[in-house]
Parts: sequence; structure tokens; C-alpha cells
Amino acid sequence: MSKKLRLLALAKKRQHAKREGYNNIGDYHNGRYECDFVSPYTKTANNVDSPLLIMLQDWASDDFLGGPFCEVTQIYGRTPSRATNRQLENLLRQYFNVSICDKFASNLFPFVKPKSMNAKIPSKDLVLEAREFALPQIEIVAPRLVIALGLDCFNAIRRALNLAPSRTIASAVGNLTTFGDARIWCQAHTSPQGQNMRNRSGTDRVSADWQAMSDWFRSIKSGYECDWRVLNKSTTNSAAPIVIALSATLNDGNS
Repeated sequence: MSKKLRLLALAKKRQHAKREGYNNIGDYHNGRYECDFVSPYTKTANNVDSPLLIMLQDWASDDFLGGPFCEVTQIYGRTPSRATNRQLENLLRQYFNVSICDKFASNLFPFVKPKSMNAKIPSKDLVLEAREFALPQIEIVAPRLVIALGLDCFNAIRRALNLAPSRTIASAVGNLTTFGDARIWCQAHTSPQGQNMRNRSGTDRVSADWQAMSDWFRSIKSGYECDWRVLNKSTTNSAAPIVIALSATLNDGNS
């Protein structure tokens, strides 16, 4: 079965699944946000042969989807004008010379959480959907690098793989994780709050983190895998391998 058909089967599984305490994407505005992807974010980021995959935490909340219908969000699967998406696009262009639209992007948690866009999702719920939807998407697309944006997203993937979570974003960025042939690399959430927290005390750690990840990615494309610890002077922890994850606790997802 082709990658697209396998991903479609996963999308159908998501459409028919029910989770207590959460709604489905199709529950809003007569199903106008619904799509044949695990997450609407993939609508304009659906290169199934991309060697780079971007994993965000969750797509949207009840407050957002229950408000006025947003045609831009429906078309693109995200709201490009929001700060989180603008910064992600900027970082991808600066360090990889690509757009989100050139790659494959999705959400770890594909259901609609209650309340606001920055509402927390319990860890156990994130881990369940990491097993049910995030890891299968990574397995199907088979990238070399997965970018997990945010600590909660990254730790959900690690827990789903029966690995110990990282305690801080600093330790997570240096705690590269292997899944198949992919390296999972955590990066700070691309919201202004997430970027500022990583760059606290006036030190530009975000640039160092992304430069090291970019250098590592170029090294494997050249046929060898360099030691990421030599590349990134902003981290000093763990020698494990890499995938990239975004956390919704900082207004993640489509926002």
C-alpha cells in the first residue's frame, strides 16, 4: 500500500474515533474544517517523501473552532499570519532553505481540546495519541529528521517509545531520540513565549539549536552522521539521536 493510502487509512481512523472530554474536527461549522488527513495542518504540508517532518502538539481548541468560521484556516490547515506559524516558517527558510509547504507537517494530538488554544492536555492523553497517530505517521513518511516543537510534544513521543521524559526544554534539545531511521529533535516552541523562554537572559539559544540541527541534517545528506554535541554549544546533555516537536501549551497547533 502506498504512503498516501496508509495515511488516508490513519485519517479515517481519526475521523471515526471518539475520545471522552474531546471533540472531533468535523463537529464544527457543519464539518467544513474536516479533511482526509490526521490533522488539517497537513493540507498544505503533505510531501510524503520529505526527509524532514514537523510534528506539532495539537491543532485547535473548542474556543477557536467554535468561534467565527475562518476560511484561511480551512484552506491552509493553519493560520499563516499567526506569530507561531510565521516564526516556524522563518526558521525553516533560514536554516533549511525550505517552506512548510515543501515538507510534511502534522499534529500529535488530532482531537479538539476544550477551552482555549493554550489549554493543557494531560500527559496520558498525549501519550495515547502519540502511539495511535504520531508514531504511525512518522513510520509511514519515514523521514530522516522529525522536528518536535515543544517539551510536551517531545516527551509524549518519548513516553510512547517507553523512554524517560526530559525535565526541561534545555535537556530535551540535547536529548535526541531514534525511531526507525529517523532522529527526533526537540526544539523550543515557535510562539513568542516559547522563543523568549529558550532565549532567557539575553542568550540566543534558538539560533544555536537550529544551526546545529541544520548542520547535522546536511551531514547525513552528505553520507555521514556528525556528532551533534560538537555542533551545538548551547546544550551539554545526552548523546542520544533526533525528531522535531511543537507544544500546544504555548499556543501551538494551527495557531
